[in-house]
Amino acid sequence: MIQVSPSILSADFANLERDLAMLAECGADMAHVDVMDGHFVPNLTIGAPVVKALRKVTALPLDVHLMISEPHKYIEDFAKAGADFLTIHVECDSPIAETLELIRSHGVKAALSVKPNTPASAIEPYLPMLDMVLVMSVEPGFGGQSFIPSALEKSAQLREMIDRINPSCLLEIDGGVSEENAPDCIRAGVNVIVAGSAVFRSDDRKKTISALRGGLESGCN
Repeated sequence: MIQVSPSILSADFANLERDLAMLAECGADMAHVDVMDGHFVPNLTIGAPVVKALRKVTALPLDVHLMISEPHKYIEDFAKAGADFLTIHVECDSPIAETLELIRSHGVKAALSVKPNTPASAIEPYLPMLDMVLVMSVEPGFGGQSFIPSALEKSAQLREMIDRINPSCLLEIDGGVSEENAPDCIRAGVNVIVAGSAVFRSDDRKKTISALRGGLESGCN
C-alpha cells in the first residue's frame, strides 16, 4: 500500500488545525512535520511545542522529520509532544545507533534520512533498527525545490537492502514529488510519498493525494 504524508511546510501556518482537518478529509495517511534548526539546514521552522499543539487537533499520525544537528538532545521532547515517527539524519552530529534506540525507547517509530549526496550504503548498518528510511530528493531546508532524479536510483538501492535486511521497514521519499514523478518513485520501491507544494497548491487536494498513490478520486478542496 502506498501512503501519502503531505508536508505542512506548505500549509497555512495561521490555520494549521484547518489544514490538518482538510488532509484527513482528503485521505492523507500521515502529516509530515519538518523541524529545522538553522544549523543543520539554513532555515528555521517549528519545535516540540507546535507538534504538541498539532497532536491535540488531529488523529493523523505525525511524521516528524528532525533536520537538526544534535537530535538526541530533543528526542524526549518530541516523543512527549506526540510524534508517531521521528526521523533523524545519518549526517547529523548525534550518535546514530544510540539516538535510534532512544527514539524506540519512547514508543515512537524510528526513521533515518539520507541527503542527496550521501550514498545509500550509509543507511545499511542501521536498517535492523528502523521502521522507515527517508530518501531526500532535494537538498533539505526549503520547500518548493525541483526533484533530483538520482534519488530514484538511491531508492531502488535502499529497497533492495530493506527487502534483504528488514522487510517491514517503510521507504519514504521527500522533495519535489508530484503526480508526474510519483509513479517513478513507486516503481523504485518507495511506499511513503511526502508532498507539500503538490498537495497544498492543488485545486482538488483529494484527487492529488489519490493520484500520488496511483488513483484518481476527486471531490475535496
